[in-house]
Amino acid sequence: MLENFEAALRRSNDLIQSGLEDRLYSNYSAELTTAMRYAVAGGKGLRGFLVLASANIHGIPEARASRPAEAIECLHAYSLVHDDLPCMDDDDERRGQPTVHVKWDEATAVLAGDALLTEAFRLVAETPGEPRAILRLTHSLAMAAGAHGMVGGQAMDIAAETAEVPLSLDEITKLQAGKTGALITWSAMAGPRMAGADTAAMKTYGDALGLAFQIADDILDVEGDAATVGKATQKDADAGKATFVSLLGLDAAKVRAAELVDEACAALDPYGADVDVLRAAARFVVTRNK
Repeated sequence: MLENFEAALRRSNDLIQSGLEDRLYSNYSAELTTAMRYAVAGGKGLRGFLVLASANIHGIPEARASRPAEAIECLHAYSLVHDDLPCMDDDDERRGQPTVHVKWDEATAVLAGDALLTEAFRLVAETPGEPRAILRLTHSLAMAAGAHGMVGGQAMDIAAETAEVPLSLDEITKLQAGKTGALITWSAMAGPRMAGADTAAMKTYGDALGLAFQIADDILDVEGDAATVGKATQKDADAGKATFVSLLGLDAAKVRAAELVDEACAALDPYGADVDVLRAAARFVVTRNK
């Protein structure tokens, strides 16, 4: 099952990357365009895959879903470029390659991230379909990406680094639901939003998947090999940050991640047997090594 999923993941990522190669261009700066393309390359493309898969089970053709799939990968890449900056997490390596500010400079990294964020909304706006459906996609992406979602979670994360009292489990769960989970949940809900269908099942799936993904990241920070993970490990422990591993312990964190995978899979029951690839995606997030 995981082999079939990984093949589907590679196929969707190839499709998304090919589309972005055609669309990420600039009449002003070849260097900016090159940095943008560099930033979106090399990832797994999980969020874009979720857009395409959730669209498929709601009867939305791949051709219609490709723009929002490309959009979420642009937006995710922007968040990583900015997160890696010296004023944020100060990382020199991402996906086994120098980060954008290391390969170019900080100004180029800031501008590449800004451009990718803006490009994401252009791509969503260009999605074919009923105008109200596109409005739902656009508005929900803004909510997931901004102060109510990812950026809000990042702000909480930065504040926690200098807080006198470490975050509680409830607080770290809320933080990560924004920082990591919001974009994953948006991706899972993109299909029903485009179709004008009920979003409840895919929201439950996305929320559980996003939290499992972050717990797996915390586990990789402890157990992972930097060469395989593609970025520095042990950073959370060195910084004294509260994580799911530090709060629960390593074994209990693994148990909680497995429980969340079961919750995600159970949320798909209304769709029957046609969503096995999404169930495999849930299992993948806790078995990956990078």
